[in-house]
Amino acid sequence: MFALTVVDVMAPEFFQEGELIGVLTTQPIDRFLDYKAPEGGCHIGAFVEVPLGPRKVIGVVWSAGKGDWDYNKVRAAFRVLDVSPMRHEMRLFLGRAAEYTLTPMAAMLRLATRAPGLGDPPSMRKIYRLGTGTADRMTPAREKVLGVLRDYGGLAFTLRELAEMADVTTSVVKGLAKLDAVVEEDAPRDTPYLRLDPGYGDKELTADQETGAEALRVGLRSQDYGTTLLKGVTGSGKTEVYLEAVAECLAQGRQALVLLPEIALTAEFLTRVEACFGAKPAEWHSGVTMTERRRCWRMVGQGDAQLVVGARSALFLPYQNLGLIIVDEEHDTSYKQEDGVLYNARDMAVLRASIVGAQVVLASATPSLESWANVEAGKYQKVVLTSRYGAAVMPEMRSIDMRAEALPSTKWVSGTLKREVQARIDKGEQSLLFINRRGYAPITLCRACGHQIGCDDCDARMVEHRFLKRLVCHQCGETKPMPTVCPNCQAEDKLVPVGPGVERLAEEVIEAFPKARVAVLSSDHFGSARALKEQIVAIAEGEADIIIGTQLVAKGHNFPKLTLVGVIDADLGLQGSDLRAAERTFQLMLQVAGRAGRTEARGTALLQTYQPEHPVIRSILSGDEEGFWTAEASERKQAGVPPYGRMAGIVLSSPNVQELFDLGADMARRDGPLREIGAQVYGPAPAPIARIRGRHRVRLLVKADKGAPIQAALTKWVAQFRLTSTLRLSIDIDPQSFY
Repeated sequence: MFALTVVDVMAPEFFQEGELIGVLTTQPIDRFLDYKAPEGGCHIGAFVEVPLGPRKVIGVVWSAGKGDWDYNKVRAAFRVLDVSPMRHEMRLFLGRAAEYTLTPMAAMLRLATRAPGLGDPPSMRKIYRLGTGTADRMTPAREKVLGVLRDYGGLAFTLRELAEMADVTTSVVKGLAKLDAVVEEDAPRDTPYLRLDPGYGDKELTADQETGAEALRVGLRSQDYGTTLLKGVTGSGKTEVYLEAVAECLAQGRQALVLLPEIALTAEFLTRVEACFGAKPAEWHSGVTMTERRRCWRMVGQGDAQLVVGARSALFLPYQNLGLIIVDEEHDTSYKQEDGVLYNARDMAVLRASIVGAQVVLASATPSLESWANVEAGKYQKVVLTSRYGAAVMPEMRSIDMRAEALPSTKWVSGTLKREVQARIDKGEQSLLFINRRGYAPITLCRACGHQIGCDDCDARMVEHRFLKRLVCHQCGETKPMPTVCPNCQAEDKLVPVGPGVERLAEEVIEAFPKARVAVLSSDHFGSARALKEQIVAIAEGEADIIIGTQLVAKGHNFPKLTLVGVIDADLGLQGSDLRAAERTFQLMLQVAGRAGRTEARGTALLQTYQPEHPVIRSILSGDEEGFWTAEASERKQAGVPPYGRMAGIVLSSPNVQELFDLGADMARRDGPLREIGAQVYGPAPAPIARIRGRHRVRLLVKADKGAPIQAALTKWVAQFRLTSTLRLSIDIDPQSFY
């Protein structure tokens, strides 16, 4: 079922025209295909265009051809693409990642070639460089343009880049071009990025930060693999510390990668990078244009992009000389890819670095238990920042016992929290109210018959989004207009929202504080990443009194005037059977609370809870992080679950529910390969979300000891079963969620 392979290290480096080559394509074919080397021959790792049926597809020369087919019938590759060949360590990385995640190699190659138009000839665009002419009338704006060009030694810029760096309009640049003071010329669109200067900028570090930065520099100077957990309380300046490691990496002439968990974080981060190194890095995430994605992919492969800032898929770019990978907010669940290729970017970063001899820095105020356990076991180094930067101190943490609050059933902000918010408004400070639920209300209920409106294609309740005037399924994305009659009993005016979402909370807050400026931070409210970034900048500049946000607000934002954080439902994450529920609640509460008081004024964090005696809530309020991690680790060890055991989730899906349970029961009975390694199989059982997009879902869970060879056993196990055309099977190694 799975095509698993590693690089053929014995393959020749070059194939003459007509010699057989083994090509891995991006098409869903679980084997290498034989072709004849094209005219002029090709190197191992070359990207080639090959025929596949009537189509032309892109592939990579992976090995010598097998030669088990009539040579005269083997077709020739059309051409070698004008891009840097895939390096040996990249092929090795893809092979090992495929083996670990039990992913077909073709799917891994698709991850590594997610740039549009790789086979297209380079297109042209206008660039601008310093000319020999002089301006007849020098203005401050013109002087700024010429000053930027002189500062960068005559390097060329695009029109937008030059105008932005000089802080002028594009017409100023074009005016200078007419006078030959600036030269306008055509150049390929895929141009190198501006060089970053590791010595640029005035960097002042505290003694705590300098100690941490030097520890990271020492690792980089070793020119060898190593992973370091950079742990620091929120606001301690972890970014400044790991940017020092980036500077060391750039000074060595190697490339660096910074992974961020959320696109919305990039605007502020890019500004900090530019201030630190004098130019912007390459970007790789869904918010950049297709043209920029292609430019980034090509320049990374040529070594003309020194630093990449990106989402998890940036791990699969073709780095020429990778020396450092930063995983910022390493605990964040968004680093786990939950569809297609199922991988955890944090773990894949460690794998990639170990292959190329690079350093990894895992940065977080609230590390994952996996990283904590690796430090305890001596696999990772640890650097700790114990105090906030400058005059800022950690916020005061308190709970609000909701059992003692006289609150109507349709309201969610306690009287205690309202008084604290009003006090901040009176002082010109900001408050953040956090609830980890998107939309207006999670359930729409009929008071006549009790029916809850669900998705037609999923086993999930639809969430009301009042600003859209629609119900939305958060599983498949399906929407429908908000009904006026119950679809079950046809009763009119009986549908009511149940429970709060971020929109309903905003409605309550606007009613309670009619003169306050209220901003809602939720991904549903913004049509583009740019609009979201603009709202975050506006909030940071003080253009809101009360911020209402979902999990998005916990991810690294710095709002200088924010002194109060109120968590509306601190108990929400403690519900359910997820083995990581306590860990995630602990991390999220501390991250949200850490938004308060990041400048001179001390902040306060208030947690509304009906369970103030719960161990997780008590750990958060006491600040006993090590005590929490030690207790959580002890429980996981006793249960033999990650990170002290191995788990794999198997999800079967089909339109036919009976064939799912038949196959699931058969798999559970024929578990010999798993019993051989001491693994246990649980299930089959309906998945917690038993239907998505019209397909029923059944789940099995495999649990094994820490050192058990679970991938080999799973491969042998699933090979016993033949799947019908309507049945799908996916395996998730180290599952993070259990839906």
